[in-house]
Amino acid sequence: MDHPLPEISWRCARLHELSPLELQRIHIARQQVFAVEQDCVFQDADEVDEHSAHLAAWRADGVLLAYARLVDPGVKYAEPSLGRVLTTAVARGTGVGRALVRRAVDHLTGAFPGQGLRISAQLRLERFYAEAGFLSIGEPYLEDDMPHIEMLRRG
Repeated sequence: MDHPLPEISWRCARLHELSPLELQRIHIARQQVFAVEQDCVFQDADEVDEHSAHLAAWRADGVLLAYARLVDPGVKYAEPSLGRVLTTAVARGTGVGRALVRRAVDHLTGAFPGQGLRISAQLRLERFYAEAGFLSIGEPYLEDDMPHIEMLRRG
């Protein structure tokens, strides 16, 4: 951790519960991280958003620090899943990303007890997710021209 963790307000909400401003800031961050920084062209906002909870870490002044999409079971995989996990540039090195994944796992395991969690992780983040209890399954593959690996956290 390079910088201290700022005071954070956590919010987990379904798509229809997000304010227009929250949704705009989330979409801006997702585009910045996944399209601009990672130079990856793909349709970010999709129908999966409608079948997900949206977990966000906000600074007191309304700046988005971290975000994850918590996907219901039966949408992407048989199991619940998390994706679109990001930490904004202003919050990197603070530990908020690890806190985000812990909260995401806690939320999903609480909402869907006894079910495992399945993710498609960028290969470069395999160790990060392993620290949160995810195990790699299968071989690496390309998703949106980036190496990924499927990972499972047992229920």
